[in-house]
Amino acid sequence: MQQAIAANDTIRILAVANQKGGVGKTTTAINLGTALAAVGEHVLIIDLDPQGNASTGLGITRRSGQKSTYHMLMGEVELDNIIIESGIPRVHCAPSTMDLLGAELELASIDRKTYRLADAITSLRKKDKSGRRYSYILVDCPPSLNLLTINSLSAADAILVPLQCEFFALEGLSQLLKTIDRVRTNLNPRLSIQGVVLTMFDRRNSLSEQVAEDVRSVLGDKVYQTVIPRNVRVSEAPSHGKPVLLYDSQCMGSQAYIRLASEVIRRERELRAA
Repeated sequence: MQQAIAANDTIRILAVANQKGGVGKTTTAINLGTALAAVGEHVLIIDLDPQGNASTGLGITRRSGQKSTYHMLMGEVELDNIIIESGIPRVHCAPSTMDLLGAELELASIDRKTYRLADAITSLRKKDKSGRRYSYILVDCPPSLNLLTINSLSAADAILVPLQCEFFALEGLSQLLKTIDRVRTNLNPRLSIQGVVLTMFDRRNSLSEQVAEDVRSVLGDKVYQTVIPRNVRVSEAPSHGKPVLLYDSQCMGSQAYIRLASEVIRRERELRAA
């Protein structure tokens, strides 16, 4: 059951997560963030994937000696000090570096190891030295249920799950739902499911339709009405360091992410009104 949002809770933290790779997780994080910004929301994208695709997909290049989300998790710097302007109006990024590959082992011996991100965001809320006021923080999680993902779920208000329209989609989803229940029970009782978005949807393929039907029969209105289609322009955009909404705003993929942003905002407003 979704929890109502307190009136003074001005930042919503959404973890974009799926333990399976190649489902459109990072693509969804950067394009949803861009679409939210396009309608006036201020968005911070936190890249917790060692691959750093959310960072590069926003046009942020890795630099030698760059402080990143790894250094934030290790307590070496505050979140506010690693945030970079993406070049997209109202979108900022806390970038990832390859240092995150070793974070799992290093976090294991650190105090409050599952709350490092939550603590960093709490500090950001209090200080916000830059004067930025975010309405959404999107956390791009790694494609596994490791300690980085657990940190994301412990910090998040809700999880947004990209789900590829393929044969084993429901099997992977059941695993993730069990993890969400464990996190809610043991670490973060406020965690809810913002929604599940079907990605790489191909209307020419009967399997896509069948998967969509199966997922909706299990999760009902938790599944967004918007589906993200297979689209060449969506695939091309990251190589140009741009979200697809900037690369080709009129393509089917861009229009789908705009509709998804509208659904996310509508669900958030319904929670605030509850």
